[in-house]
Amino acid sequence: MNSTFANGLPKINTLTITNANQLSVENAMYLLRPCQTNDLAALLALSELTGAGMTSMPCDLEHWKQKIDVSQQSFSATPARSGSYFMVLEDHATGEIVGTTAIYTGLALTHPFYAFRVSEQQRTHDALNICRSSQVLERVSEYTGATEIGSLFLAPDHRLPGLGQLLSRARFLLMADAPERFGDRIFAELRGWQNAQGQSPLWESLGQRFMGITFDQAVAYTAEAGLAFAEELLPDYPICIDLLAEEAQAVIGRPHDSSAPALAMLKREGFQWRGLIDLFDGGPHVESSLGHIQTVKHSTVSSVDIVPSDDDLPLNHQPTLISNTDVLNFRVTLAPAAALPNGQLVITQATADALLVTSHQGAVVRCVSLNRQQNHQQKTAIKAA
Repeated sequence: MNSTFANGLPKINTLTITNANQLSVENAMYLLRPCQTNDLAALLALSELTGAGMTSMPCDLEHWKQKIDVSQQSFSATPARSGSYFMVLEDHATGEIVGTTAIYTGLALTHPFYAFRVSEQQRTHDALNICRSSQVLERVSEYTGATEIGSLFLAPDHRLPGLGQLLSRARFLLMADAPERFGDRIFAELRGWQNAQGQSPLWESLGQRFMGITFDQAVAYTAEAGLAFAEELLPDYPICIDLLAEEAQAVIGRPHDSSAPALAMLKREGFQWRGLIDLFDGGPHVESSLGHIQTVKHSTVSSVDIVPSDDDLPLNHQPTLISNTDVLNFRVTLAPAAALPNGQLVITQATADALLVTSHQGAVVRCVSLNRQQNHQQKTAIKAA
């Protein structure tokens, strides 16, 4: 049997971030904010770039209209128990929408959320002195009331160092700003591996045989109606992994090549794989409790000292992820900033304007260094050595 997943997630290359003091965004400012109705055309255009398998971003006008409405309600003062906080990344200079990220709350409260659990079964026969163990896939209903992070996408021509962290970690700044809006169990489902032809080996060996439809059709139907149909079409008994094609066994728990950097970031945040995979493509589900997420634990709330320009920042400034702590008008950016001994954060006027932060007494932001994940990873590696 292929042992790709036997000892946890497959090993992947970690994401390399350029020295944060040399941000390769060419002095551009990128701003993350809640999606709006006038983002509709841009979101449709981004959908066309995502490819098959990203069920939360189908290229469908009515889907996006509904998603924007739900997100606006979630960002209001009276959010529903189940909702979504869908955000877009904007090139602040041009207004172009170049990326997305989202948080989905109150999962499985109205419709079941299914996944496969990789588990082990053991069978013995005393007379023959045989003890055999095998790994199986069991369809399970999971994540009732949990919070999911997803829909992270960055347009190919804007994949600059630091922007992946901005899209990923901004969600955790929002959770830290308003933890009462989110469940304690936070998880992410990552796209499963596909070959050069865009085919999922697990789907071809398993899902297609039971459902009799194409992978794209299953993805499209899931985006429209959720996973409830899986209860009727997929078996409710354990499926022996050894009976699947070797190509299918090899991709269980293996992320899509484009999802590997996102998985690396999540692992540095403290997310772990606990044996759950996607029903269709076998992509890994990773999870953490809200309070154990590194960005949530180590972000700080600071009052601000606003200076005119970058030239006026203290010499110890470094690229920093900064939120305005205002859920109703939420903004996050990646910008140079300097922490002072008195607890203040020095930012430029341009950063303050983008975040809708003024210099009035009591104005605060939440911040965390862009470098913190790298520093934590390096210290962990040293301890392990």
